[in-house]
Amino acid sequence: MVFEALSNLLDPNAVFLALVAMATFFTVVTLAMPLFERDRVAKRMKAMATERDRMRAERLAELNAESRRGQLRQKPKGFMQQIVDTLNLSSLLETEDIKDKLKMAGFRGQNPLVVFLFFRFALPIVMFVGALVYLFVFRGNDIPPIIKLGISLLAAYVGLYLPNIFLTNLIQKRQESIAKAFPDALDLLLICVQSGMSIEAAFGKISQEVADQSVPLAEELSLATAELSYLQDRRQAYENLAKRTGIAAVKATCTSLIQAERYGTPIGQALRVMAKENRDMRMAEAEKKAAALPPKLTVPMIVFFLPVLFVVIIGPAIVRVMRLRGGG
Repeated sequence: MVFEALSNLLDPNAVFLALVAMATFFTVVTLAMPLFERDRVAKRMKAMATERDRMRAERLAELNAESRRGQLRQKPKGFMQQIVDTLNLSSLLETEDIKDKLKMAGFRGQNPLVVFLFFRFALPIVMFVGALVYLFVFRGNDIPPIIKLGISLLAAYVGLYLPNIFLTNLIQKRQESIAKAFPDALDLLLICVQSGMSIEAAFGKISQEVADQSVPLAEELSLATAELSYLQDRRQAYENLAKRTGIAAVKATCTSLIQAERYGTPIGQALRVMAKENRDMRMAEAEKKAAALPPKLTVPMIVFFLPVLFVVIIGPAIVRVMRLRGGG
């Protein structure tokens, strides 16, 4: 009976049908992925619109009732908040650099800061205790106790820096996405300004157009639009945009916009210069990657191409020699 089941599984028709079913499934998944991506973009853009409305409402409430300034933003509740408040981790671990990094990673408000401080405090303890339990309980006596203690301290040290490593990776991915889409967004911004739109309307329009290419850039432009609409000093909105992104091209563009408004020079002229510089920078980056391609291909060619080439060239000669020896 087992032999019959194996023969049925190895039947060419059954194998063919299984391969066709797998190919159909993966094709449907591939075609459906863009639909889910659009839903995610629309959801995040809706969240950014809600955030913009909330920021405007907070600003109006602050202007109308100065005494209620501290009640505009609700503090996060829960176990993490209690731990942070009880141990006073905010005064011990919270710095401006951490706040700036959280903003650059796309986390805003008090909740992400509380979560970061909690894990910065808890991960070293958890990894230290976990390493001690594993080494002293499950590994037995094959390792000296002093070595086990040293490994546990090393695990605690790694746990101390894991939140920073995770945050740095998020920042790098976000900056790559923004830097890739920013030159095109700057060209669109120049077109909008030259057509007669205000800088606030242009930012809002570009945030919608660039969402399909880079959601992080769309978020930052939406926040910049909100800040330009309610901040008294427009320079602060540009500086906040540059600080949240941490990209040299965005900082240079924001500096040019600040200088254009300060000295009364046309914004379109400043944007035209910055757009040309960003296109040149993108071309230089592409040329740099193209120039670095031959050295990177050296090792794959040696490992994968040359052995195959040797087999193709020398293989027939070896086969002929073996035949001659066999015949002799």
